[in-house]
Amino acid sequence: HLRWRKRRSYLHRRQHLRQPIPGVVSTPFPGLSTASVCPFRCRPAIGRSPSPPTPSPLLPPLPPPPFVDATGDALSFPDLLSQIHSLAAALRTEAGLSKGHVAFILCPARLDVPPLYLALLSLGTVISAANPASTAAELARLVGLSKPRIAFATSETAANLPGDVPTILLDSPRFRSFLAGGGGEVLPEEEVGQMDVAVIQYSSGTTGMVKAAALSHLNFIAMVAGFHASRKLPAERRRREPPDVTVVGAPLFHSMGFFFLLKGIALGETTVVMGGGGGVREMLRVAEKYRATALTASPPVVVAMARWEEKIDLAVLEYVTCGGAPLHEAAARQFVSRFPGVELRQGYGSTEGGGIARMIDREECLHLRSVGRLTQNVEAKIVDSVTGETLSISQTGELWIRGPSIMIGYVGDEKANASTFAPGGWLKTGDLCYFNQDGFLFIVDRLKEMIKYKAYQVPPAELEHLLLSLPGVADAAVVP
Repeated sequence: HLRWRKRRSYLHRRQHLRQPIPGVVSTPFPGLSTASVCPFRCRPAIGRSPSPPTPSPLLPPLPPPPFVDATGDALSFPDLLSQIHSLAAALRTEAGLSKGHVAFILCPARLDVPPLYLALLSLGTVISAANPASTAAELARLVGLSKPRIAFATSETAANLPGDVPTILLDSPRFRSFLAGGGGEVLPEEEVGQMDVAVIQYSSGTTGMVKAAALSHLNFIAMVAGFHASRKLPAERRRREPPDVTVVGAPLFHSMGFFFLLKGIALGETTVVMGGGGGVREMLRVAEKYRATALTASPPVVVAMARWEEKIDLAVLEYVTCGGAPLHEAAARQFVSRFPGVELRQGYGSTEGGGIARMIDREECLHLRSVGRLTQNVEAKIVDSVTGETLSISQTGELWIRGPSIMIGYVGDEKANASTFAPGGWLKTGDLCYFNQDGFLFIVDRLKEMIKYKAYQVPPAELEHLLLSLPGVADAAVVP
C-alpha cells in the first residue's frame, strides 16, 4: 500500500531521529555575547542576594535567559537549574511525590511553571495540566480521568478544584520555600525511561467526550529532535549569534505551548511566556520589545495581525508558526502582504499524534492552503474510511499516522483505544486529508463533522472559508 515518508528526493535536509545529536543537553552558546539581545531583568533566585556577581574576565558571559515573561522578569539558566533541583527535593520529601504519581496543574502562564514542569518530569511524576478557565464540573471530570495525587494551583484558580485533592498554591509561602531550597542535585529513586508516561493531556479524540491521552517522554524527545535536525544555521555560526527569541502565544497547559516550552530550553532559545491577558496587542508589544525572531499564533491571531494598521517594528521577526485550526487562504495571503519578510509557517498536529506536518522554509510557505509536509519521524497514509482501502495521491480520505511521537493511549478507555488504533501501530486521526504530488498535506475537514445533504458530503470548513471570504466577516463557525 501507499505510504508517505520523508524522502531525500524532496526533503533531504531533514535528519532521522536515530542519528546521534551531539550537544543537545549541553549548555548552549558558550561565550555568547548578549549585547544584541533585549536586556531581560533576571529575578534573583529566592533566598539569594539580589546583587549580581562580579563577572570574571576569565569566564565567558552567561547566555540569555531561557524564560522571560511579558513584564520583563527573567529566569536565568543557573536559577532555573537551582529551582528544578530544589523543587524536586521538596516535592519528594514534603509532598511525597515519586515516579508514576500524577500532579494536576491549574494555573496561568507564569515563570515558576517551567521549573515546576521540569522538576516533576525529573521525578518521573506525570504532569496533567488543565485550562484555568475550566468550570468546577469540567475539572471534576478531568480529575476523575487522571486521578492525581496532588494539585498545583493559584489562589485564583484553586476554588474550582475538587475538595478532596491536596493542593499547593504557587503563590503561597510554602511553594516559594520549595523554590528556595538548597538546590543540590537530586537523584531519582528510579530511572525515568523514555517509554514512561510524562504527561496526560486532554482531548475529545475522534469521537465522544473528553479523554485523557497519555504521552511518553519519547514522544517529546522525538519532536524536539526533529526541530533540532531542521535548524538552518551551522553549529559554529549559532555559537556566535544570539539564540532565537520565541513568543509563545499558546497556553502552557496546551499541547503546543507545553512542547514549545520544552523545545526552547532543549535548543538553548529564549521563550517569552505570555500571561494570557492583553490579546493580540499585548503579544505584538512583547514581540517588538524583546525583538522576537519567532512567534506562535492561532488562526484568529494571524487574522488580527494581517489586519493590523498601527505602526509596529517586527524587523527581526523571521517566522510565525500557526496551528490549532485551519487558516483561510485569503487570511494567509493578507498576512503575507502585511508582513512580506515574515514566513507564515502553517503546521498540523494533535494531542494524540504530536506534530504531524509543518513548514520549515520560505519555499514551503508559498503553499498557503497546505499545512506543510510530514514532519520528521512521521509515517502516514490516506485510508478510505468506509472500505479501509489505502488511497493514492490527491485522493481524500482519513489520515493515519505512526511514529515515535504518537501517544501511548487513552487512560482507562479501552473502547476508545480500540477505535483509535489500527493494526500495525497506526493512529487514526479522524481528519479528512489528501497529499499532492509534492508531498504537501491538505486538511479537508474532521471526519465526524461532515454534513450530509442529499447524498453529498459538505465539509463545514468549506462553508467557513466561504463566509470568511466575505468583507466584514472577522470569524465564522459552522456546526453540523
